[in-house]
Amino acid sequence: MIKSGTLKLNCVAGNSINKLRYLSAQGSATGKDMVVKFDNHNPKPIILPPETMPSTPYPTPVVEIPGPIVEPTLPQSIPQPQPQPDSKPPTEIPMPNKTTITAKEVQQNVEDDVLFEDVGDKGVIILNRPKALNALNLSMVEKIYPVLKKWESSKRLVIIEGAGEKAFCAGGDVKSVVNTLRETGNNILVKTFFRKEYTLNYLIGRYKIPYVATIDGITMGGGAGLSVHGKYRIATEKTLFAMPETAIGLFPDVGGTFFLPRLKGKLGLYLGLTGDRLKGIDVVLAGIATHFIPSEKLPYLKQDLLTTEQSDVKEVLNKYQCIKFNQEFRLAPYMNKIDTYFSASSVEEIIQRLKEDNSEWAKNTLQMLLKASPTSLKVTMRAIQKGSTLNLSDCLKMEYRLACTALNRTSDFCEGVRALLIDKDQKPMWNPNSLREVTDAYVNQKFTKLLEEKELQL
Repeated sequence: MIKSGTLKLNCVAGNSINKLRYLSAQGSATGKDMVVKFDNHNPKPIILPPETMPSTPYPTPVVEIPGPIVEPTLPQSIPQPQPQPDSKPPTEIPMPNKTTITAKEVQQNVEDDVLFEDVGDKGVIILNRPKALNALNLSMVEKIYPVLKKWESSKRLVIIEGAGEKAFCAGGDVKSVVNTLRETGNNILVKTFFRKEYTLNYLIGRYKIPYVATIDGITMGGGAGLSVHGKYRIATEKTLFAMPETAIGLFPDVGGTFFLPRLKGKLGLYLGLTGDRLKGIDVVLAGIATHFIPSEKLPYLKQDLLTTEQSDVKEVLNKYQCIKFNQEFRLAPYMNKIDTYFSASSVEEIIQRLKEDNSEWAKNTLQMLLKASPTSLKVTMRAIQKGSTLNLSDCLKMEYRLACTALNRTSDFCEGVRALLIDKDQKPMWNPNSLREVTDAYVNQKFTKLLEEKELQL
C-alpha cells in the first residue's frame, strides 16, 4: 500500500532482531515523553491478554518489519516542516535531531508506539508515532490485535485514532522492507508482517461491537486497513485518503480488493489503478467514510461517545455531522467517463479510451497510469475484479498470495521503492517494462494458491 508522496522510512539491515527493533523504534524517538490526556481521570491500566495471533506452521520471528504500504521514511536529518493534509504527503519524514539514544529510550519508544485507554465499558486505541505519521509496524500490530480481541467481549465500543495533527495512519514502512530484501534476500520476516496485518484487518472487518475510526489527516495503505473495515469511519476537513500502491510496483492490499470494487460504479477500480487522492468531504461522498465531522468537534464527540449510556452510536455521531453537504463530489463531473473507460476489459483498452478523449482530465489520468508498474496495473485490475465476488476473508487470502510474489530482489516492488524512496531517481526500470509484455499467463501465475500450510489462515 502506498501513499503516493508519503513514501519513506528508515532502513532495516541484517537479521538481528535486536537491531531491527532498535531501528524501528527510532521512528518515534523524539527524546520527549508523549503526554496522553484521558477523558476519564482515572483510566484503568491495560494488561495485554495472553492471547496471541493465530498460529502458523512455521516460526514467527518478532521484529519491527513494517507493512506493505508505502509510508513515511525516517532518515536521520534535520527536521523538515510537515505539510498540511490538504497538500501531498511528504516524500521524506526527518528523524529528530538526535544522534544517539539510550537502550532505555529505545525500549520506551517500542512500548509506546500504541497507547490504550480503558474507560469503563469503552476503549480507545491511539496510534502513537506522530513523527512518523503514525506509520504501522509489526510492534503495533502485535499490540493492537490481542487488545481488540479482549475488548470485543468486554466493551461496548472501541475508538481508534492517531496521535498528532497530521495523520491517522499513513501506512507501513516499505523502504525498510525493501532494504531487508535487497541486503539479505530473506522474506520470512516480511511475510510475518503481512500475515499478521491482514489477520488484524479481518478481525476489524468482523468485529462484533461498534468500532469507530477517526481518520483525521493522512489515511493511506495500512491506515485504510485499520479503518475502512470498521462500522464507522469519521472523516474531517483534514482527511487525505489514497491507495496509490501501483506507483511502487505493488497493489492495493489490506482488504483493498474487497472495499474498492464495492464503491459506486468503477470508482474503486479508478482509485486503485491511478492512486488518485480524495480529500475531506469527498471521502464521505465516495462512500469510504460514513460521517463528516469538523476536526474541532472531535474532542467533544469523543467525550460524548465515552460517557453516554446511549446504545445507538450512529445517533451520537449524527449529532455532530454537518446537516448538509454543500459540496459536489470532486469526481462527479467525470463519473460517466470513469464508468465508461474503466469498464474496459483490459488496462490497454482503458488507456486507449483515455487517449481518444484527450481532455485535460483524461490526460492527467493517463499520466498517473503511465507512471505505474505495468505488472501492478494488470494485477490490480484482475484482483479488484476478482474481489468484487469474494468475501473479505478470501480477498485477504488472495492479497497474501500476491504479496508473497513481490517479496524478492528482482520484483517491481523492490525496484519501485528503490527509484522513489532509496535512490530517488524517479526512474523505475519496470520488468516487464510494457503492458504488452505482461501476459495473461504471467498475471495468472501470481494468483496461484500457496501450499496449504503457507496460506493465510483466518
